Amino acid sequence: MTLNKINNILVILVIILSIIASFYGFFSNNVVFENKTFLSINDETVKIYGKGLYYKDSVSVASQGRAQDIITLIVCVPLLIVSLIFSNKKSLRGKLLLTGVLGYFLYTYTSYSFLSMYNNFFLIYVVIMSLSFFTFIINITSDELKLLQRHFKSNLPKKYIGGFLIFLGIGLCLMWLERIIPSFNNNTVAGLEHYTTLVIQALDIGFIVPVAILSGFLLIKNNSLGYLLAPIIIIKGTTLLMAIIMMVIFMINAGVTVSIIEIIMFPLFTVICIYNLYLIMKNIV
Repeated sequence: MTLNKINNILVILVIILSIIASFYGFFSNNVVFENKTFLSINDETVKIYGKGLYYKDSVSVASQGRAQDIITLIVCVPLLIVSLIFSNKKSLRGKLLLTGVLGYFLYTYTSYSFLSMYNNFFLIYVVIMSLSFFTFIINITSDELKLLQRHFKSNLPKKYIGGFLIFLGIGLCLMWLERIIPSFNNNTVAGLEHYTTLVIQALDIGFIVPVAILSGFLLIKNNSLGYLLAPIIIIKGTTLLMAIIMMVIFMINAGVTVSIIEIIMFPLFTVICIYNLYLIMKNIV
C-alpha cells in the first residue's frame, strides 16, 4: 500500500469520526440536570451546562464546544473533503489546504482531549487527535511541499504577510500573558472555573505563537521553510478564528460575559487571514 493510499484512508477516518463527534456534540440536548452550580477549588461559582454530551462542562466551555462543533461540521469537514480531492489530483493548492485544515483538526481535538470534562467521546477525540497528527506529518513532509518556494510568484507580498504573522503571534502571546501574569500573586486564574489548567493557552503559547513568529520571519527572509509554514498557519488560523467567532456568539447567547475587544478583534483578524490566504493561493503557479 502506498503512502498516498494510507494518507487517504487516515484522512477519511478523520472526516468520518469528526462528523460523528461534532454532530452529536452539537445536537445532543438531553437534560441531565438543571441549574446546577457549585463553588470550585478556585473559589469561582461555576454554572454547569447540564445537557447533552457536554453536560459536565461549564456553560462557557460547553457553549464554546458546541460552537466549534458546528464550524467543524459545516466548514472544516467540507474543506477537508475538497482539499483531499484536489490533493489527489496533484494540486499544490489542494495539498497546502489539506495540510492547513489538518492542523485545525489536530489543534481542535487535542484541546478536546485535554480540556473537556470526561465524556463518552473521549476515545474518539484521542483517535482523531492521533490521526490528525500523523496525517499532518505525512502531508507536511510530502515531496510536493519540499520545493514549495519555486511555485510562488516573485510578487508575493512576503513582507506584508510575514509582518502580519509576527504581529499575530506577538499579539496572541500578549493577550494570554495579560490573563496569566496577574495569577502569580495568588496562584489563581480568573475564569478557570472547575478546570485544572489553561490548555488552550498552553497550546497557543507553546506551538501557535512560535510557529507564527518563525514563519513570518522566515518568509520575510525568503527562506524556503517560511513558504511552507506561513500558508499552513494562515489556513489553520482562518478556520480556528471562524470557530472562535461562533464561540463568541454562542457564549453571548448563553449569558457569558465577552469583552468588547474580543467581539471586535476576532472578526477583524478573520477577515485579514482570509485576505492573506487569498494572496497566497493567488500567487501559486
